[in-house]
Amino acid sequence: MPTPASSFPHPIAFIGGGNMATAILGGLLRQGLPTSQVEVVEPWAPAREKLAADHGVVAQPAAGEALRRAGLVVWAVKPQTFREAALAAAPFTAGALHLSVAAGIRSDSIARWTGAQRIVRSMPNTPALVGRGMTALFARAGVSPGDRALVEQVLAPTGATLWVEQEQQLDAVTALSGSGPAYVFYFIEAMAQAGVEMGLPQDKALQLAIGTFTGASELARTAGEPPQVLRERVTSKGGTTYAALTSMREAGVADAFVQAMHAACKRAAELGDEFGAG
Repeated sequence: MPTPASSFPHPIAFIGGGNMATAILGGLLRQGLPTSQVEVVEPWAPAREKLAADHGVVAQPAAGEALRRAGLVVWAVKPQTFREAALAAAPFTAGALHLSVAAGIRSDSIARWTGAQRIVRSMPNTPALVGRGMTALFARAGVSPGDRALVEQVLAPTGATLWVEQEQQLDAVTALSGSGPAYVFYFIEAMAQAGVEMGLPQDKALQLAIGTFTGASELARTAGEPPQVLRERVTSKGGTTYAALTSMREAGVADAFVQAMHAACKRAAELGDEFGAG
């Protein structure tokens, strides 16, 4: 069981104060981390105001001396602004453990910009906002077992974590679980639309679609059987489910879906090339 956030040995700094940063920060504060143990750098004034209103955290518009006290720096900036933000913070954070939640930016680039070697890259997803996220992690060679444990502790309030052994695998993670919630929302939209077209009220169609995804996901998580077996168990030949799945196969839905995730994986790799130079 993770130790309380109040027992962290050093303050935590967040570079960027958007949704993912506040998901992590909010969870830590609920676990007992005092605001005095938090530093946040957020250039956008409305985001700073929201942090103060929601969490009582005073964020700074730019990197400065206060970052020197941080034992862990969480990078929650957009890929296109990472380099600029890292170069600004580097004079104050080179000795810290660094945790990046930015898509695509490789650890070699982060090391070059920050001068640090204790770097963990992560790929979270938006269910972290409700404590049900899925985050994959990759650690560079300079990251100790204690560093790994600290990262797991920091991310525990956001949901589950999974370590991968090769950094390149994070591109596939980005395509699968990082972007994955959008695919689920897309299918929920389509199911609700079909429900309306078949005569259901919009609110009831949406409730049914969301409830179906929630229940099926929980069944897949707890059943201990492959999804294929669960699917076959509710598919009687000649029945309604069989008719729907046959229609999807004939339309090439599965192939299109797999192709779409390959496109997402390719774009994740391109982000590293596009914004990781310099």
